Amino acid sequence: MYIYLYLNIFTILFPLLLSFDRRVAFYKSWPALFPAILLNAVVFIAWDAFFTDLGVWGFNEAYLTGIYLWNLPLEEILFFITVPYACVFIYDVLRAYVQRDLLKPYTKGIAFFLVLALPLVAIFNIAKLYTSITFIALAILHMVHLRYFGAKYLGRFYLAYLVHLVPFLLVNGVLTYLPIVWYNNDYNLGLRLVSIPVEDTMYSMLMLLLTISVYEGLRQRKAVKQYEPLAV
Repeated sequence: MYIYLYLNIFTILFPLLLSFDRRVAFYKSWPALFPAILLNAVVFIAWDAFFTDLGVWGFNEAYLTGIYLWNLPLEEILFFITVPYACVFIYDVLRAYVQRDLLKPYTKGIAFFLVLALPLVAIFNIAKLYTSITFIALAILHMVHLRYFGAKYLGRFYLAYLVHLVPFLLVNGVLTYLPIVWYNNDYNLGLRLVSIPVEDTMYSMLMLLLTISVYEGLRQRKAVKQYEPLAV
């Protein structure tokens, strides 16, 4: 039963097929998207392999193809390609079809709350590595994003994050309910959204914010280069 592989296919199938929608034309963003996904994959695959070695989480072979790279199943490697692709697709679709930046008035408040609150939770749960590392990393990434971009993209990002929670709960729900991926509660808060550790919501935000920050940075750099010859 290759359920994890099927979940990866399900995750990317519709975003990939709809990448050629005329209004969104997501395929035109691939030159910025693929490097962003690659960097994200390098970071999170290394993190994943380390946590798997520690026993923070693991995988149920009954739902896998049995193909491994390092200590990770092939499906887990694919996860760091299919999920960021689908999430950035959601981000661009919302930007194309929702003209107003709905969360812009609340962006700085949300960002500063996360920057302050997440490290506090991490400090009081420092030995719970999934909690502490994820929360601190997300707070730091917010600070880096604010340093380089200000709040320019965060309103759109938070909206995409909220919308992505619908497929996130579906896919992650299957992964953790069967379970295909199991978690050692010694390393997390032990709080679950049905079967999903609450840390997964912040882990997903971290992964999405890293991808979109690099993605927007590359697009911004390209726009500047295209403008420079016109200014000469």
